[in-house]
Amino acid sequence: MDSSIYITYAVPVFFAMIGMEFLFGVIKGTNNYRLNDSIAAISLGLISRLPPLLNLGVQGIVWTYVATNLNMQLMPKDSWVTWVIAFLFYDLCYYWMHRMSHEVKVLWASHVVHHQGEEFNLSTALRQTSSGWLWKWIFYIPLFMVGIPGEVFFTVAAINLLYQFWVHTEHIRTLGILEQVFITPSNHRIHHAQNPEYIDANYGGVFIIWDRLFGTFIAERDDIKAIYGTVKPLKSWNPIWANLEIYHQMIRDTIHTKSLRNKIKVWFSSTRWRPEDVYEKFPHTSNDLDNFVKFNPEVDKVSKIFTTLQFVINSSISTIIIFTIADQPYLQTFLLAAMLIISTTLVTNIIENKKWGYQAELIRSLITALMFIYGVIDPNLLASKIFFYQSLFSVVFIAILLPINKRYPLTQ
Repeated sequence: MDSSIYITYAVPVFFAMIGMEFLFGVIKGTNNYRLNDSIAAISLGLISRLPPLLNLGVQGIVWTYVATNLNMQLMPKDSWVTWVIAFLFYDLCYYWMHRMSHEVKVLWASHVVHHQGEEFNLSTALRQTSSGWLWKWIFYIPLFMVGIPGEVFFTVAAINLLYQFWVHTEHIRTLGILEQVFITPSNHRIHHAQNPEYIDANYGGVFIIWDRLFGTFIAERDDIKAIYGTVKPLKSWNPIWANLEIYHQMIRDTIHTKSLRNKIKVWFSSTRWRPEDVYEKFPHTSNDLDNFVKFNPEVDKVSKIFTTLQFVINSSISTIIIFTIADQPYLQTFLLAAMLIISTTLVTNIIENKKWGYQAELIRSLITALMFIYGVIDPNLLASKIFFYQSLFSVVFIAILLPINKRYPLTQ
């Protein structure tokens, strides 16, 4: 059993809650949703579900080995005590995983994706990394060592992650005594803030008690409004770049720094540290919070309609891939996943108003249609059929409807 299945079945609930929060904000005049930000966040979430489906990584092998050969069998298998201890122990391990993700650069390179969004709403909760499978599993090995059964582990892991969804909102202020024990919207807003007064705090998943115990708790203040995003802004909606930004920075710094010691230190240093020789050559500009402007490139209405339709179709394809995983060979799943990532990325290039966005989408659509026609992707799979019709729609829209509307993306 994998906790991914619980998350998959929760996706419709997530979308319903996002819709309700959006309507609530519109009615109250406090809406904080932007189309481009939400498309980028949810797209990152959809893509993040693909690595588990493709069985990337070694976590299953390692956990199975530990549970079989290094199990101290301290937990009774059929007792509610095991569930309670597992729930608390998992959150403690999550705290240290989360905290280290903010303090060690190679771990931050993965986790940064969740913090790049400059809005704070329920869609932000879906903004997840696609490279967490590389290392997150290491922090949960102790649960298998003490004898937490696999089914208990995966259940409490899913509950922990599902709990974290609702705390990504600005519409709930404070919750009284609950603030002392649990992660709430108030103290999680602090975790996402880039303000110097708030940064690097409140790491718990369900419980805030770990932060209070280990000295990383910071309370929300009425006189300082949280400003969301990363100190070094991403300034892009591209999901591939969002996942690779810090890795790219570390590789570049490793190549250009002269010191062998620094070449190693780059990967395991504090997230704030960089070698002086590369910092001078590749300086980073931090946000001026007194004059902070959110990344929000202007896009015409036609492009907004097109990207919204493409986003809805891609979301449907992602959901279908997840629910029909047992009906398709691994190679087909891999191809569909790759096509989904490419399609989603090109949609975000268009909402960034990249001049070449439409041209690239037209090329992708033609290639996808040819892959369908020549059987590279199985034409009998529902996901591939939708990809085919999506591609036809893109070709007609870009090559015919846009020129008729006196828009000429193919010649820009």
